[in-house]
Amino acid sequence: MVFEFKLPDVGEGLTEAEIVSWLVSEGDTVTEDMPVAEAETDKAVVEIPSPVNGTVREILADAGEMVPVGNVIITFNVEGEDEPPIEAETETEPEKPAEAEKAASNGESSAKGGRVFAAPSARRLARELGVDITTVVGSGPSGRVTDQDVRAAAEGGKDGAQAAAEPTTEPEAEPASDTTESSGAQAAVSMQKPADREKTLAAPATRSLAEELGVDLNAVPEVEKREGQSFVTPEAVREYAAAQTEAKQADVASLAATSKEDERVPYRGIRRTIGKQMERSKYTAPHVTHHDEIDVTDLVAMRSDLKEEAENRGVKLSYMPFVMKAIVAGLKEFPYMNSMLDEEAEEIVLKKDYNIGVAVATDAGLMVPVVKGVDQKGMLQVSQEMNDLVGKARDRSIARSDMQGGTFTITNFGAIGGEYATPIINFPEVAILGLGAIKEKPRVVDGDIVPRHIMTISLSIDHRIIDGAIAAQFANTVKNYLENPALLLLE
Repeated sequence: MVFEFKLPDVGEGLTEAEIVSWLVSEGDTVTEDMPVAEAETDKAVVEIPSPVNGTVREILADAGEMVPVGNVIITFNVEGEDEPPIEAETETEPEKPAEAEKAASNGESSAKGGRVFAAPSARRLARELGVDITTVVGSGPSGRVTDQDVRAAAEGGKDGAQAAAEPTTEPEAEPASDTTESSGAQAAVSMQKPADREKTLAAPATRSLAEELGVDLNAVPEVEKREGQSFVTPEAVREYAAAQTEAKQADVASLAATSKEDERVPYRGIRRTIGKQMERSKYTAPHVTHHDEIDVTDLVAMRSDLKEEAENRGVKLSYMPFVMKAIVAGLKEFPYMNSMLDEEAEEIVLKKDYNIGVAVATDAGLMVPVVKGVDQKGMLQVSQEMNDLVGKARDRSIARSDMQGGTFTITNFGAIGGEYATPIINFPEVAILGLGAIKEKPRVVDGDIVPRHIMTISLSIDHRIIDGAIAAQFANTVKNYLENPALLLLE
């Protein structure tokens, strides 16, 4: 009996996941709960276990393929169940080439007994092109459907598929020269070379048409001479506009073409998730960024004093926990900074939790682990939890729940050396604080120029919810706590 295994929801509500790799091959024996594949969700790679004991019958998705949850990704011959009928079993044996060719030449489908011999890539292509793969005639070994068969079916229907399946008897055409594909466009452009005149005669309707199409009448090739001047018609304007459009499309295609030196990397997995999130945030929340600098000389001294004691307690103490506590103090004073917009209900939700996310650059991309309840924890506990979560994010062992529930996010681009940036809000939060590098700079104190430790900040806000004045006041509060770190003892 064939057991079809559908991609489960491996990520708490995900609609799709990427098959990173297969851990089994067709024909392998598997046991229940044995990992058969690795799939990548929004942030983590998880193993997908076999739900049954049996033998791998067919793998239906390629490694690297994005698969919707609920799609069949693998089938098993289940042990202890009825064996497939003899006829079905014989279908798995390779057909003789002559039989396959005969079937192809007769226009028979490659689907026999409801089964189609096709690679996962061909199946995926068929889905993308809207082709019923069971109707496609396969030209591969044993009638296997190839990508070329699917494309032929998409372009020419059944006839196209059959044509692809038929063996090629004519010598292959010589490879097209580099200019072959664009010859049509080039010909059109050549025929419609801009005239570059100073004056052109045309009817008012023709001039209106040219204006609508964005065409310069003096560039349209003349149709005839009238009174010694070039005259153009509406048809000439339309032809010229069409030729220009075709030429532009050819230019775009040329730019999109990949040279031998280029490398194409699939836009998938975490990079795709990050991209979608950034796009959504940038085009949903109108961003405004407030920049400032903070004299953290006293904070640098305090942290230096506490660093050794923290290490004695097994905690590596960075500046981040101080910043997190200062931010919580600011969020309590300006609650709209710790909110989200419920667009459907048209309500602003003021969060009562203080869950601070910390953006972490990993080899796989940007991740944001969240330290929850920062207001209820001491400095060392916040530091320890943050260090643990950052480590898990970097080795990709972090749980999805550890990256959810954030109410405010910090990004520390200063760790790489930058001072100012324009952080993109971690939507649906309404603000994000970027930290620049701490550098020793000259400053005027009591009339004297002295060296001070200066940290720059970049605070981006959702201008739908937060006014610029509120952002500045919030930044001032954070600034006050970090310039006077002893105040954090009161929090």
